[in-house]
Amino acid sequence: MTFQSHIDGSRHLITPEKSMEIQRALGSDIVMAFDECPKLPATKETLRTSMELTHRWAQRCKSVKLKDHQHLFGIIQGGLHFDLRTESMQGLLELGFDGYALGGLSVGEKNEEMVEFCKNFVPSMPKEKPRYLMGVGKPLDVLNGIKSGLDMFDCVLPTRNARNGQFLTAHGPLNVKKARFLEDKLPPDPECSCRVCGRYSRSYIRHLFNVGEYLAGQLITFHNIHFYLEMVRNARTAIFEGTFDEFYLKFYNDYNSNRWE
Repeated sequence: MTFQSHIDGSRHLITPEKSMEIQRALGSDIVMAFDECPKLPATKETLRTSMELTHRWAQRCKSVKLKDHQHLFGIIQGGLHFDLRTESMQGLLELGFDGYALGGLSVGEKNEEMVEFCKNFVPSMPKEKPRYLMGVGKPLDVLNGIKSGLDMFDCVLPTRNARNGQFLTAHGPLNVKKARFLEDKLPPDPECSCRVCGRYSRSYIRHLFNVGEYLAGQLITFHNIHFYLEMVRNARTAIFEGTFDEFYLKFYNDYNSNRWE
């Protein structure tokens, strides 16, 4: 694949081998195989062609020697088609990877389609290897993924939304840029134990945004990451205690209350 630099417009050919070399040089603990992620909706023919290309690239990625501490994950593609996804997964299992990721979701399909797909497909993925859902990060999507049996997630949402003034809370998002927070002395999230909520007010962080101070986005990022860590920590505890269904239902109802809207 050829990519164009956003810095100087120069073009760079990234092959599966080059991708492995870059990740090896970075020293990342988890290395992702090079894959193609088609936007949904797409025809089954398009998705099959993409899936087969991803498999050929996965074979080439496997041929590159990584550092001893690095773990290579294969990426399962195939859209919302179970037969394509199963075929993709079986091909990757034959190659053998340290973990398996679901790619090509949250790229245009309806949210309920993604949730239903994960609910039905994830149980077929190897239980002895990490199961990773790529690019999905809304709080309820993460909990739905955990409910399906997924272990790992990634998303730009905690930082991207922070740059746009959005605090994530257990009672739904809070947009601190709204005029009604002009003189609000409450913590951004009164129920949060993070250092930001213990030290700053909504009105102050709103002021930072209005004067173009980068600290605003940094503070909200700190809070949002704390929010996610607390959420998954509580989910893990509930799993161990056998109360995940109750935890999920309460979180779902509280988050959808949208108290701050």
